[in-house]
Amino acid sequence: MADVEEWAEGLEEIGDLIGQRFVRSEPRRNAVGYVRGLLSDEERKNSWTLSERAGHGTPDGMQRLLSTTDWDPDAVRDDLFTYVNRHLGDPDGILIIDETGFLKKGAASAGVARQYSGTAGRVENCQIGVFLTYSAPAGRTLLDRELYLPKAWADDRERCAGAGIPKTREFATKPVLAADMIDRALDAGIPARWATGDAVYGQHTGLRRRLEARGLHYVLAVPMNQNIIAPTAWPGEQWRADKLIASLRANAWRTRTAGAGTKGDRLYSWARTRINGPAETGEHWLLARRSLKDPTDLAYYICHGPNRVSLAELVRIAGARWAIEETFQTSKGETGLDHYQVRQYTGWYRHITLSMFAQAFLTVIRSKKGALPPEAGN
Repeated sequence: MADVEEWAEGLEEIGDLIGQRFVRSEPRRNAVGYVRGLLSDEERKNSWTLSERAGHGTPDGMQRLLSTTDWDPDAVRDDLFTYVNRHLGDPDGILIIDETGFLKKGAASAGVARQYSGTAGRVENCQIGVFLTYSAPAGRTLLDRELYLPKAWADDRERCAGAGIPKTREFATKPVLAADMIDRALDAGIPARWATGDAVYGQHTGLRRRLEARGLHYVLAVPMNQNIIAPTAWPGEQWRADKLIASLRANAWRTRTAGAGTKGDRLYSWARTRINGPAETGEHWLLARRSLKDPTDLAYYICHGPNRVSLAELVRIAGARWAIEETFQTSKGETGLDHYQVRQYTGWYRHITLSMFAQAFLTVIRSKKGALPPEAGN
């Protein structure tokens, strides 16, 4: 009974937060009903099934919520910032950058193209969403989102207009989208000390500089051929990341855990070496991870940390990046992140934002004494 009350109070809090974003009572009720439906055990969570769940005779109300109703998903995203900060915020929070693919048929959905999807592990016809996840001791949850718009789309304004993409939306690389989301989170008061992401983001110098300018430390993956400025006798001498790590002595490697996995601690060999960087405070490192089973399987990271940062701390942050993959899996499986049936740009942002709110709600509930979710749709 206590769990049911906790769910009811939590949903009421979300309703109070986002209710101000709707002028009329009907879309306000539909928005809360949509979140409640996303938390249900429906196999497919789209306008049809969520309308039935809410007791509607037709899907019209839920479809209008995602299309023509007047509300701003970015304002609701700001409410999500408030909610996450209130319940999960921690000074040692980690901001994690990654992307996920949404497989699509046809060419009409906003931003859809044949492009590489890490979700599928190959080139597919899909949309790509760039996401920011917040990880803190109390839990982790999706925090912000941007739909990646390929250059072919951005250059075709007629096609953009047909998909409802605003004239103000121009082409931006994934690292630029990520940096903008991090700026928004920090400006909203989300407490964080570290950022991490894969090589798509780590190799982007501009992103690393923006993180340093905001006072964030980072552990960012880079490709093996990433150029590194090593503090050698020759000022400005550049090394490839893999060559610099290969020059280290055998005793530079230490076995450390990158966190708990499904089969216990994720143990790897790790080594690091100082590198040059522009920051006036803190230290720059090149970090490497090596498989214990296959010594030829290595990964590389550029790091900026506080003075005297430990190897274990850098390894912990590197391991935190894997949390976003689990977050994608749970949000797609539990709160319908990829269940939408909309083609328009605004519809994508509206569904994704409400799904993220539902996922944050689950994270908060589970952070409170391990509460088990009751039947959300009742």
